Amino acid sequence: MLYLRVHPENPQMRLITQAVAVMRRGGIVAYPTDSCYALGCHLGDKGALERIRQIRQLDETHNFTLICRDLSELATYAKVSNQVFRLLKKLTPGPYTFILNASREVPRRLQNPKRRTIGLRVPDHPITQALLDALGEPMMTVSLIMPGEDMPLTDPAEIRERLGKRVDVIIDGGYCGHEPTTVIDMVAEPPEVVRQGKGEISLLMD
Repeated sequence: MLYLRVHPENPQMRLITQAVAVMRRGGIVAYPTDSCYALGCHLGDKGALERIRQIRQLDETHNFTLICRDLSELATYAKVSNQVFRLLKKLTPGPYTFILNASREVPRRLQNPKRRTIGLRVPDHPITQALLDALGEPMMTVSLIMPGEDMPLTDPAEIRERLGKRVDVIIDGGYCGHEPTTVIDMVAEPPEVVRQGKGEISLLMD
């Protein structure tokens, strides 16, 4: 397991490149975001996805999230109306996860099996953006909340202690918060807040 201390505001690209190389080989990375620590892997890697399912003990109905650099990337993986796009533009980048209708570009295993939806998000964190820039495509991600717990892990040392060899890279970017993202179902009419997290829902009403 690779433990990398990365500067939270000016990420060292040689360390980011190391993490991305491991992901491309099927590895799982624990990394900081603008809401909390998360687990990520390469979008197309079925084996890494199953390992994340086991760590989190997630069932088949869980909405996985694609974390994207910007909205232009997001539009490739989701079907959005002009009205929804305007709302997404107002809330990104930021600590929100949007449940949207998945496009054909999204592998079936990442979609909700009944609704054919996918979670999508655009983060506001230098380390996350550096990872996505180096990867050149979205990353599959879930919040680092352990089974039976309500709050995500926040301390990189504790992540190393508790997950050990179950992940391949831990990026220590310091403390980044303990609140997961606010989840908004954009397929619902009107949009529905599924989980209140760090993102302000008052912005939905403006």
